[in-house]
Amino acid sequence: MLPKQKTIVSIFFVALLLFAGCNLKKEVILTGKTMGTNWRVKVVAGHFDNTEKLDKAIKKRLLEINQSMSLYDKESEICKLNAHRSLKKFHVSNDFLAVFKTGKKLYMETSGAWDATIRPLVNLWGFGDAEREKEVPDESNIKRRLFHVSFESVRILDNNFLVKTDPDVTLDFGSIAKGFGVDQVAGVIKENGYSDLIVEIGGEVYASGRRLDGKNWRIGINMPDKNSSFNEVYKVITISEKAVATSGDYRNFFEKQKKTYSHVIDPRTGRPVENGVVSVSVIAGSCTYADGLATALMVMGHDKGIELVNKTKNVECLIIVKEKDGTLTNYFSRNFNEE
Repeated sequence: MLPKQKTIVSIFFVALLLFAGCNLKKEVILTGKTMGTNWRVKVVAGHFDNTEKLDKAIKKRLLEINQSMSLYDKESEICKLNAHRSLKKFHVSNDFLAVFKTGKKLYMETSGAWDATIRPLVNLWGFGDAEREKEVPDESNIKRRLFHVSFESVRILDNNFLVKTDPDVTLDFGSIAKGFGVDQVAGVIKENGYSDLIVEIGGEVYASGRRLDGKNWRIGINMPDKNSSFNEVYKVITISEKAVATSGDYRNFFEKQKKTYSHVIDPRTGRPVENGVVSVSVIAGSCTYADGLATALMVMGHDKGIELVNKTKNVECLIIVKEKDGTLTNYFSRNFNEE
């Protein structure tokens, strides 16, 4: 081959390698089921990466969390603690303790609007069992259940021990466990060397880095209407290194004598909220915290909710209120950015 031809061939191969270098990444999608819902992960990986190991690590981590906090597994930590009708101390795992501590923080910050001991009230109103006929309970039953609803009745001791001051109190992490799962899965992915990712469990999301096209991840907030489809989008936001959690009352409710009763129960009154809030989306660094706070803001209402978020660092929210005429009004925290 002549020197000139060699040069042309060399330039061709260099150009080919440079082109290939720009396309040596791919988007990998992993899915599964956990906590009674679906999980979905997108990771920007190397073109030749085998992500089977990552898939197994994610499933293993989610199984550990489920074995700790599932109310449907009688051998889970939370079920054993709930059955522990004693004032003696009870040992819990690091996972359980981490969620408990975030719950305590939320309980204090929201003046009890988020309370992990609310399950007796949820069951009383019929929302703990999808098959059960839902009825409006009488005042005496509400008061009896309220007597055993107080997160202050469970305290932390040293060395991963909890103690009840009321043996009949029970815990329910249903409004915070999915967020914890999201955070933990994101951690597993990062530990495996990936920085561009998005994790979603039952609508709760954490995103890091960028998409394959180099843009920020886009998150759709569902249309808060009982007749809307599950993929109908109301607002779109873009995030990176942040979590988004949404809570709403437009899917789970019942009607009696032309009155609607939401599944969102105020743990301080024992009754479903009637503040017009139909959806709350919270953006925060932790999905565990965002998940619980979104539930609390549903209870607090838009005025107190916005006030709380505006004085909380690195947290933003969108609260959607359905007016009496059926229209929707948006209430944004100070620095909430919509697309």
